Amino acid sequence: MKKILLCETEEDARNDLCAALEKNCYEIITVQNGREVIEAEENYAPDAIIMNIDLKEIDGLTAMKEIRRYSKVPIIITSHRNKFYEIIVGLNSGADDYVTKPFSAAEVVARLEAVFRRIEMEHRVDVAESYKELLVVGNLKISMNTYTVVIGNEPVKLSRKEVDTLYLFASNPNKVFTRDNLLDSLWGFDYFGDNRSVDTHIKRLRKKLSAYDNQGWRIATVWGKGYKMDTIVLA
Repeated sequence: MKKILLCETEEDARNDLCAALEKNCYEIITVQNGREVIEAEENYAPDAIIMNIDLKEIDGLTAMKEIRRYSKVPIIITSHRNKFYEIIVGLNSGADDYVTKPFSAAEVVARLEAVFRRIEMEHRVDVAESYKELLVVGNLKISMNTYTVVIGNEPVKLSRKEVDTLYLFASNPNKVFTRDNLLDSLWGFDYFGDNRSVDTHIKRLRKKLSAYDNQGWRIATVWGKGYKMDTIVLA
């Protein structure tokens, strides 16, 4: 079941969209403002985002530009702004589609499914080429081409940032990364949060990975320094 992150500030429009999405068997995550859109995209890794452009705290265009720094998740914008140049600005800011209000919820869902079909066609990768781009450590396989992680034969559902983190460790086995190293590599030099947020991020990633039989590798804590990926020689 595909997950849709929905941020629609008008109650009637939100209710209509929820009903239409549920009817078409989508899981819905609802948030209230632009800041929550950014956080939910990171934490829940939705398959697509539908959001109003006029949002509180962080407006829709700014939220979309922030998400586009690290994610290609499909985004459909809804807005009362219906002038030609406003639509162009929305599309050029990273939207995959732009729907003006008033709209039919069924139309928005149809546009969403059209976006999914287009992306599916665009991302059909030749099998031989995709294998060339696999990073393999033990029974862990990471493809940054498709942002997929497999342990053994089981696909693992991770957020984009979690995939980036796992890839950073796996591509530098046994190298110790301090919290500041990880903040710089994964969040960027302009991140001003507490570097202890790295601990929370790693804890969440480990919890997801613990559900699988990780043979030949593990994310280890190096006390007083940071984290690394231990590679283990299997008997």
